[in-house]
Amino acid sequence: MFQNYLKIAWRSLRKNRGFSFINILGLAVGMAVATLIGLWVWDELTFDRFYENEANLYRIMQNRTANGATTTQANAALPLRDVLRTEMPEIKRVVESLPSRMQSETALQVGERKVLRKAQNVGEEFLAMFRLPMRSGDWKSALRDPNSVVLTEETARALFDEADPVGKTVRLDNQFDLKVSGVLKKLPANTAWDFDFLVPFRHLELNLPWVQTARTDWNNNLIDYLVELHPNASRAAVDAKLKGIIKRHNPESIFEAFLHPVAQWHLYGEFQNGHNTGGFIRYVRLFGFVGLAVLLIACINFMNLATARSEKRAREVGVRKSVGSFRSQLIGQFLSESLLVAGLAFGLSLVLVLLLLPVFNGITQKQLTFPWSKPGFWLLALSFTFITGLLAGSYPAFYLSGFNAVRVLKGRVHAGRTVNWPRKVLVVVQFTACIAFIISAILVYQQIQYAKNRPMGYDSDRLLTVSLNADLQRNYEAVRNALLGSGAVESVTKASSPATTISSDTRVDWSGKAPDEIMRLNLISASPEYLATMGIKLKRGRNFSPTGADSLSVILNEAAVRAMRLKEPLNQEMSLVWDPGRKLRVVGVVENSIIDSPYLPVHPLMLLTGLPYEEYLIFRLTAHVGTAEALSRIEPIFQKFNPAYPFDYQFVNDEYSRKFGQEELLGKLAGVFAMLAVFIACLGLFGLAASLAEQRTKEIGIRKVLGASVVSLWSLLSREFVGLVVVACVLASPLAAYFLNDWLQQFDYRISLHWWVFALAGGLAVVIALLTVSFQSIRAALLNPVTSLRSE
Repeated sequence: MFQNYLKIAWRSLRKNRGFSFINILGLAVGMAVATLIGLWVWDELTFDRFYENEANLYRIMQNRTANGATTTQANAALPLRDVLRTEMPEIKRVVESLPSRMQSETALQVGERKVLRKAQNVGEEFLAMFRLPMRSGDWKSALRDPNSVVLTEETARALFDEADPVGKTVRLDNQFDLKVSGVLKKLPANTAWDFDFLVPFRHLELNLPWVQTARTDWNNNLIDYLVELHPNASRAAVDAKLKGIIKRHNPESIFEAFLHPVAQWHLYGEFQNGHNTGGFIRYVRLFGFVGLAVLLIACINFMNLATARSEKRAREVGVRKSVGSFRSQLIGQFLSESLLVAGLAFGLSLVLVLLLLPVFNGITQKQLTFPWSKPGFWLLALSFTFITGLLAGSYPAFYLSGFNAVRVLKGRVHAGRTVNWPRKVLVVVQFTACIAFIISAILVYQQIQYAKNRPMGYDSDRLLTVSLNADLQRNYEAVRNALLGSGAVESVTKASSPATTISSDTRVDWSGKAPDEIMRLNLISASPEYLATMGIKLKRGRNFSPTGADSLSVILNEAAVRAMRLKEPLNQEMSLVWDPGRKLRVVGVVENSIIDSPYLPVHPLMLLTGLPYEEYLIFRLTAHVGTAEALSRIEPIFQKFNPAYPFDYQFVNDEYSRKFGQEELLGKLAGVFAMLAVFIACLGLFGLAASLAEQRTKEIGIRKVLGASVVSLWSLLSREFVGLVVVACVLASPLAAYFLNDWLQQFDYRISLHWWVFALAGGLAVVIALLTVSFQSIRAALLNPVTSLRSE
């Protein structure tokens, strides 16, 4: 029986090639979109989920409560390490780590080979905790020696080709000789770890004075902590102990520690008022919904086209019923047709996915691969295809099989106007989703452009950043003079933070501070040329003296002046909480500049000069020398003073653009899915218009004989569809406004919703729909009435 169903279904598809093509293509595009989004969603949901003991792995987070507000951060003080190890028996392992934002690319050298790679400084039990796969070496002891290094496979290959590097020496930063103690296998792409080699944290403690000082400093919150609980330990019990552990050792602390599971680092990384409010998971859910919505639009096409051709199938149903077919058999017949269409669409969708996957990876910055060898994927895909076929064919099957045999054989198929209502509702649902996608794409683009056009407070054009390693630090003045003398650079400075990131903040005191008030300011230490190089405008007072005599001077930004309520900021005395004996004096006020997020208010900032951790070189190329020429002039300078490093630099413009990455991803995907959804919906409209024109062939012929014009006939055939799209516009606008307004609330610096955006999206949908149906409408209107009236 089933074989007979398939045979008849195949004949029906071949007989109606045009409608079959529209159905299969529409479903294939919908399935391809759903598959691509499904691969992306799975990649996000499995982010950092490959650890053997994942359920016991956590990061220490801290809530900082000040002035009635609570903020959350990952980094903590170094003395907490020993406290966790000695006072928390529930914790099996504690691993300290220097935060990724403080890790820059560092030179590794073996003989004449020099590469720049990113380090990660971690505690010696890091490999034991995360059980990262190793190609060679022993994870138990690989990080025990402070002068050891563990390389990734890629880094090992760059330095040693295919030879085993274990036991060999690598020179780090042209200062330290480290022995290779292990090689890590390639990690999955969906992991938060972004390093090329591991160096024991003890190496920092032995060689950096500020780390040695931080061992006993509870106010220096610069270290990340990763912990592994014993299998039988209670997270709630550990959180209860952590809550007061810092205050017990530092009564003046405003921090409370808690655990954050490894499974939530990536998708649940946002906190408000000390509580987890989600994070990137909202985008994962959003695009999962979008994928299902696009597939639903494709299924609606199938339903509409099948029911629209009811007259063609009505007599078939009548004949089958008259010779004894049961309704259940007819339902099986029509469902087998829809399953065949779904199967063919699935095959075509696989081809589309393979063709589009590289493009999709480029948009999403992923390394997704098609899971050919995973039985779970095929089981899920085939099940999904089966469900899609049933969903798409259910309504047509029950609708067509319900025809009365006597009525249809007498030619009375039409049951009144109510027959068309389900089809109209489905068209409205289709275009409601499409118009909502169009509105979303427009508004996301507007929000991104609004933030990009926000005044930065400095000039990022032709501005570059280079990390200052030990060689460049020692030779800073010589490097600066050589750069200025090259004719390619007009200004040079050094600072403790790159132009687009803040590396540290600090608590401050001043005479006007309330007794219970806690004020933290972002902190940048920079040379006196910082303002001129960055292009930051001085509003009041003066710059730092070029003679270096301003070690006790401070420059504030306008946000700091406002936060500290300083009516006369110049000559205001202030001090750092961690160094209260050092009295500082405000000598200048600068305009606000966007250093962190372009969507948030500018944070209060203080500039100092002469601190010992000015680790970034910032310089501006001259306008009259081309970029390529300028870089070719300055590269020999860095090779001369920094022979252990390849010449590596970052354009500030590029670094600033990366701040929009998440929103640009959302905008690109919204735009692509909007176009695909509209394409699928228009395929359906095209088929419906063709079916309608075919059903009204005689009517059109009679109207033409009676003098109807082509324009009037075009209007007659098109206005119903345009009316449905207008209804969809009315429904989509408040729906999109509700969800987009909720999305915009996460940005302090955001656009407003304007009526013209909704009008533009609706007008665009109407025009697209009109162009789609006009081809069939005009074609029917131009048909010779003699031919149409003789069609019987």
